[in-house]
Amino acid sequence: MKEIEIGTLLAVFEEMFGFALFWAMVAVAAVITVLFFYVIIRDRAILSARFLRAELLAPIGAIAAVWFVLWVTNSRLTDLGGPVDVFVVIGVAIAGAGGFTLLVYVALALLFGPRRKKTHA
Repeated sequence: MKEIEIGTLLAVFEEMFGFALFWAMVAVAAVITVLFFYVIIRDRAILSARFLRAELLAPIGAIAAVWFVLWVTNSRLTDLGGPVDVFVVIGVAIAGAGGFTLLVYVALALLFGPRRKKTHA
């Protein structure tokens, strides 16, 4: 395999996670992304305080993503065979951190509503 094709990647992920779980994860990611853009459009900005709170929880998402992949694949960290495996785990952690940051940002935005404009007296 000299080139990575999207069809090959889809087949590998479907085999690894199972058809239903993989597409459920894709659907959840799509919904969170759409909600993120909705919140940005609604608030007309990314609120830095809210985003900072969400970023502070990113390590939880990284750990959860790595744990989830290890659980689904019935593996352990001791099963890592080389540098490519380490890069994959790091990639999973980064994706989990980013996804959890978006999820927390959206949750905070939907729970606490749009930003309120300050009025000066």
